[in-house]
Amino acid sequence: MKRILVTGGAGFIGSAFVRYQLETYPDVHVVNFDKLTYAGNLDNVKGVDDKRHTFIKGDIADAGAITEAMKGCDAVVNFAAETHVDRSILGAAEFINTDITGVYNIVEAAKTLGTKRVLLVSTDEVYGSILDGSFKESDPVGPRNPYSASKAGGELIGLSYFHTFGLPVVITRGSNTYGPFQYPEKVLPLFVTNAIDDIPVPLYGDGKNVRDWLYVDDHCSGIDTALRKGEPGQIYNVAGGNERENIVLTHRILELAGKTAALIKPVADRPGHDRRYSIDASKLHALGWQPKMDWDAGMALTVKWYRDNEWWWRKIKTGEYLEYYKRQYGGQ
Repeated sequence: MKRILVTGGAGFIGSAFVRYQLETYPDVHVVNFDKLTYAGNLDNVKGVDDKRHTFIKGDIADAGAITEAMKGCDAVVNFAAETHVDRSILGAAEFINTDITGVYNIVEAAKTLGTKRVLLVSTDEVYGSILDGSFKESDPVGPRNPYSASKAGGELIGLSYFHTFGLPVVITRGSNTYGPFQYPEKVLPLFVTNAIDDIPVPLYGDGKNVRDWLYVDDHCSGIDTALRKGEPGQIYNVAGGNERENIVLTHRILELAGKTAALIKPVADRPGHDRRYSIDASKLHALGWQPKMDWDAGMALTVKWYRDNEWWWRKIKTGEYLEYYKRQYGGQ
């Protein structure tokens, strides 16, 4: 794979994957295709090797644009998505357009162009909630919000092209990802940046919802393993093995930020809020992948990054961000 198209490569995980490819494989050229929505940010790929990185502004929902970008690429890795559950509850149309129609455009173009590998990056949220044990790839999906439903829909489109046309599609389902450059609507960067400014952190419900936390570089290496070693038509869970209640996460963030629990502001629970996510990554482990980042070390590194890089997030937490925040949390 000498030329890889990364859609959504200016987003959080997508940009980390771009950097990972360029740093890990000296002979790879990355074509970065991103719509630059509110969560896309070229600062995320600032300083990468321009000789091996080409940026194209475009939308995967635009069939012509994505087909043109895919020409000459050996593989496409799709990170382009609307990803925030809260926003999907406020309005789902863009999620359907990007996460389902966009995936259709990618696989249709790949079929036409003969692309050697299509990897669709998905989420553990497609499984729904599980009280005990961990989901395996063979378990049925049960999405419970518009975001996860749209991701599951995109997966099904991709798998249908494998079964019908033999298109070499691979799917990864990752757990909650954290690290530098994450748009501060997501819980960890939201809480860190609020804490730095002594703004209350809005904790949903009783704070007992459980998520598995995966450091972004580990997520990228897991996706890369599935891309290069995975079997077409298969799904691979990418898990961090760090399940924590949201209240535990919150206290750890405040501790690392040098703040007290007085900043915690309980807010009404999210509609249909899944209680616990947990996935089994044994299938990916069998391909040789293991996460490397310790949760405590990763948390300390991440909080420090936001403290040291206010230049990146302060300009984000204005304008559209503030309008969304007020709609979601009532200005608090």
